[in-house]
Amino acid sequence: MTSVVHYIAAGLITYENHSSEKLSRDSRELAVSVPITLPKPILDQVAPLSVANSENPVLIYLARLAPGSRPSMKRALMTITEILTGGAIPVETLPWHELRYQHTQAVRTVLAERYAHTTANKALSALRGVLKESWRLGAMQAEDYRRAVDVRNVKGNTLPRGRALSTGEITALFHVCMEDETGAGPRDAAILSVLYAGGLRRAEAIGLDLSDYNPEDGALTVRAGKGNKARIVYATNGSKDAIEAWLSVRGAEPGPLFYRIRRGGHLAPERLTPQAILHVLSKRRKEAEVKAFSPHDLRRSFISDLLDAGADTPRNRL
Repeated sequence: MTSVVHYIAAGLITYENHSSEKLSRDSRELAVSVPITLPKPILDQVAPLSVANSENPVLIYLARLAPGSRPSMKRALMTITEILTGGAIPVETLPWHELRYQHTQAVRTVLAERYAHTTANKALSALRGVLKESWRLGAMQAEDYRRAVDVRNVKGNTLPRGRALSTGEITALFHVCMEDETGAGPRDAAILSVLYAGGLRRAEAIGLDLSDYNPEDGALTVRAGKGNKARIVYATNGSKDAIEAWLSVRGAEPGPLFYRIRRGGHLAPERLTPQAILHVLSKRRKEAEVKAFSPHDLRRSFISDLLDAGADTPRNRL
């Protein structure tokens, strides 16, 4: 691998078309004094890697993540690949094991310049994860791995995003679902129930199967939780009623708890996608004339209501 990066001790990076041996002391000092510019990819003349899936560090890294985390972390790796090669090589075939400290530090510099610190640090976390799998596979020497991952997170502060929905807004959302006489009405009300009353994430909601619901006590077993940690939440009162109303439409066939509904109200026994949840919430909030919110805002509203009720949660024990 031939790199066109010249890492400057002060943490600044400049690019030249000639080798680092030809850089004079004056040019090195000048590079430190001028702003960072990144006019082209960090790596040059990179040969794609061809390995079996069982030895691919990207696939192994993604496989050990929770299903809901895989898409975002793959996008983070794609961002890094774009920075490194300008998108010339797919993320799965980049020779990650050849990356060294000067490359990862340069990636950090670009991430810090272009993205919010939270986005940058997610990408750095993904980078460290793939490099660790490269080391575990024996493709990287321990010392090369330790140096490559020895890059600091990007510092920064951001205001909390999102908002907690009011009781009136939640009521309005359920009301428009109740007015929908197609199968989408009870389904969407049940989805709102597990997102709000159960505090579930999108990936957790769509990962539910019918067998995960216990109609006797309203228990929902969440198996696709963050960090692959399963847990049980309980649908009570109105939320349990909403799920039961949906099941009367859905039927008792094994499979995903929430089905797709095609035009004409026809049920398709196919699992919803995270994007479908966004579509459901967008449609219902427009009908209810509720200000825009994200799926996580429903979870935030759930936590807020718990705190208002005096629940002993980890958040209010801090």
